[in-house]
Amino acid sequence: MGAELALVVSGASGTALARRWAELALGSGAVGRLHVVMTRPAQRVAARELGEEWGSPAGFCASLGLDGELRGRAVAWEDDDLVAPVASGSHRLDSVTVLPCSSGMVGSLANGVSRGLGQRIADVALKQRWPLVIGIRETPMSPILLENLLRLARAGAHIVPPVPAFYIRGEDPLMALIDHYCMRALDLVGIRLDREELRWNG
Repeated sequence: MGAELALVVSGASGTALARRWAELALGSGAVGRLHVVMTRPAQRVAARELGEEWGSPAGFCASLGLDGELRGRAVAWEDDDLVAPVASGSHRLDSVTVLPCSSGMVGSLANGVSRGLGQRIADVALKQRWPLVIGIRETPMSPILLENLLRLARAGAHIVPPVPAFYIRGEDPLMALIDHYCMRALDLVGIRLDREELRWNG
């Protein structure tokens, strides 16, 4: 069946990262199901950054640049659907990625607050000790944000800001940098991409 992952998209700028992460994860063939949750702010940001068709969880999944079979492995959930199966730790997930992750989302998770399904899924990952990737999209970082990130790191989360790898080259430098970041984030949840051109070769 393949791995069962969750992608939580928060209201930070950078929805292109979430889109590409989902495409690469599903395109790897190693993911059997990808649960996608978008907060309300994320839906507005996605519509602004990527286009109106991306402005809902269902629209996000339907718009992924994949063939029908792979795209069909993405399952959309509304953020207010707290009775969704993935809201419970008894529904086993292999990992949860929050990308892009806002400072508000970090603050909630660091303090055990679950106001919606996205926050609940990430909170479950912490308590179940599942891999949790936090793709924080904020700079500069205030002392409060840094302290909250430290709390999450101590609880077991991977803190993975989208830092560019300047050694990556390609015809489309921005896409190469996005792919490299997504590859590194997927490494942390056990999904290895066959993209050696994105790795450091010395």
